[in-house]
Amino acid sequence: MKLLVTGGAGFIGSAVVRLAVARGHEVVNLDALTYAACLENVASVADNPLYAFEHADICDGEALARIFAQHDPDAVMHLAAESHVDRSIDGPGAFIETNVTGTYRMLEAARAHWLSKEKPQDFRFHHISTDEVYGTLGATGQFTEETPYAPNSPYSASKAASDHLVRAWGETYGLPYVLTNCSNNYGPFHFPEKLIPVVILKALAGAPIPVYGAGENVRDWLYVEDHADALLTVLTRGELGRSYNIGGENEARNIDLVRMICAILDEKRPGNRPYAEQITFVTDRPGHDLRYAIDPTRIATELGWRPSVTLEQGLERTVQWYLENEDWWRALQERQGVGARLGTKA
Repeated sequence: MKLLVTGGAGFIGSAVVRLAVARGHEVVNLDALTYAACLENVASVADNPLYAFEHADICDGEALARIFAQHDPDAVMHLAAESHVDRSIDGPGAFIETNVTGTYRMLEAARAHWLSKEKPQDFRFHHISTDEVYGTLGATGQFTEETPYAPNSPYSASKAASDHLVRAWGETYGLPYVLTNCSNNYGPFHFPEKLIPVVILKALAGAPIPVYGAGENVRDWLYVEDHADALLTVLTRGELGRSYNIGGENEARNIDLVRMICAILDEKRPGNRPYAEQITFVTDRPGHDLRYAIDPTRIATELGWRPSVTLEQGLERTVQWYLENEDWWRALQERQGVGARLGTKA
């Protein structure tokens, strides 16, 4: 297939690009190259004849029309988004612009392209979203595809809005779509403002390792390369007009996750004292959801997909990758807001 991947220079998008090219798909990577994007994420495929890059903003309708006409994709994988909850608290406008308006522009450009090709039945608009649209869970239960939406942050609200737009374009205009909602991703090329890379880099720097509140918040952790595999599975085999929850089946409290990372670093890069001694509890994030957990039954039973990487395996691989790729993360630490405490303006 020929895929148009938005946000392909970002964390999850670049994993999709790398895997899709490895599997023989043609890939057009459309990215605005905002603060969280990095073309080094796709350097391994940059010279591959199956790969092309388009520097454009998903809010630019004219640019999107040109890209669709020039490249004639068989499918869209829409990953471009503002995704950092703390940044959404401080500056929600960028999240509304990119995640809501940008998705609208992408849907309109895809619809125009689909109509110009006389509505090919094998066309797909795959919208990639988050489990955060469902809100928060208590100590028990899991999100299913039927869980009502109840977003609690500007980020999750903007993603919920984009999900609704995709469904509406499918129902109203007939645009062929599939939708996925994933749990927390981690792994190589994770931008160094998110929890796992923050813990690794703060530990290595000998700095306090910040843990929000008491560290009791629970997340389901999905290794990014497993997620990329799941996304291509849904794109090629998922039922049109259907949503699929993608989880890692690896729930952990934040404090336990941080301690696991510290223990791995103690083995791989031992210091003068255990890294866990650097853990520092800080004021919690406003509106911090207590727990996320995904029921992956639908994707497992209908498409035969299950995650292949346990949390222990994935964290070990991730820590090793950061130890071996210091040039990559050091360059990104100079970008705006990285390393600073965000999300306090509420």
